Amino acid sequence: MRTEAIDPSGISWQRVSPKYITVRLVQWAIGNVIALLVLTLPLVFLLLGWWRWPPLWLAILVPAVAFVLAIWRLVLIPRQVRAIGYAERDDDLLIRGGIFFQRTMAVPYGRMQYVDIGVGPVERGLNLCTLKLHTAAPGTNATIPGLPAEEGARLREQLTARGEARLAGL
Repeated sequence: MRTEAIDPSGISWQRVSPKYITVRLVQWAIGNVIALLVLTLPLVFLLLGWWRWPPLWLAILVPAVAFVLAIWRLVLIPRQVRAIGYAERDDDLLIRGGIFFQRTMAVPYGRMQYVDIGVGPVERGLNLCTLKLHTAAPGTNATIPGLPAEEGARLREQLTARGEARLAGL
C-alpha cells in the first residue's frame, strides 16, 4: 500500500545492499540464542530439581513464547531490509524505513553538522558500512545501514559538500 506522506511521488529510492540481511541475521542469532538460553534456565533448574518455583507450565511457556517471537522477527528481517531506502534531492536527503510503522525523514543539507561512517565486524567482512548524519537536533536518528563501502564513502563526500555549500550560503 502506497502512502503519499511516506512515499512522495517522483522519488526514486536507492535501496541498501541485500547483504545487509546477513548482518541482521547475525545480530538476530546472537541476541536470540543468549535470550533463549537465559529464559530456559528456570526450566532446566526445575527439571534438575534445584528449584521448586516457577510452575512447570510457566517454565515451558516463557521460552516457547520467546522462541515464537524470535522466529517471527527472523521472518521479518528480509522485508525490513528491503524497506530501508534513501533519496538525494536538491535541498535535503530523504531516509525511509519500516514495514508496519513506516517512517520517512527529511534531513536538510544545511542542517548537517557532520557525517559519520561506522563499520562493525560483520559489516567489514561483507564490505558494508552504516552512514550516520548528525544535526543540531539531538533527536535526529538519521542512519542508513547496509550501504556498500564505496557508496557510503561517495555519499559521505557528497553530503559533506552539499552541507558546506548550504551552510556557506546562509
